[in-house]
Amino acid sequence: MLKFNPPPEPSDFDAQVRQTGNNWLAKNTNTKKRPKDFWSKFKIHLADGFGSVCAYTAMFEPVGTVDHYLCCQNHRHLAYEWSNYRFASAWINSSKGTLDDKVLDPFLLEDDWFEILLPSLQLVLTDAVPPEERSRAEFTLQRLHLRDDERVIRQRQQWYQLYLDGEITLTGLERKAPLIARAIKKQH
Repeated sequence: MLKFNPPPEPSDFDAQVRQTGNNWLAKNTNTKKRPKDFWSKFKIHLADGFGSVCAYTAMFEPVGTVDHYLCCQNHRHLAYEWSNYRFASAWINSSKGTLDDKVLDPFLLEDDWFEILLPSLQLVLTDAVPPEERSRAEFTLQRLHLRDDERVIRQRQQWYQLYLDGEITLTGLERKAPLIARAIKKQH
């Protein structure tokens, strides 16, 4: 994981999502019913704000989803808030489930809390993680399958191999898989 800065809210988001969505919530008070999706039409803006990099895997994500950092089930009032959205791979977003308060927020962590180990490509915590955040950081690695799950390792292997084969430069890798680029720089 990396620290991401919140992308700016699109100018028409308030009218098309927040106001429309909050009106929908006012008319649909059944808390078991998932809020209507008005946010997906702004997914491209969110993806652009994250450089099309998943907020959790820190790797290029060509499709991605709008992740409600604080989920709709637990925080319905935030369903239509731009500040609650993160760009994420669909399977990572699904893995988070409703345990949002136990997962680190990519907007609130520090850039040096995680690193990729070479050649294993495992994601690990660094000593920079404050003691009061270590348990949440560990939980995040486990719950989101970020440490060493085959799906994420295979994806990292592909990016690393592209670099080793000279098909992507280190500068290109920094944009598509920044933690792998850092690991390579650290190795040299």
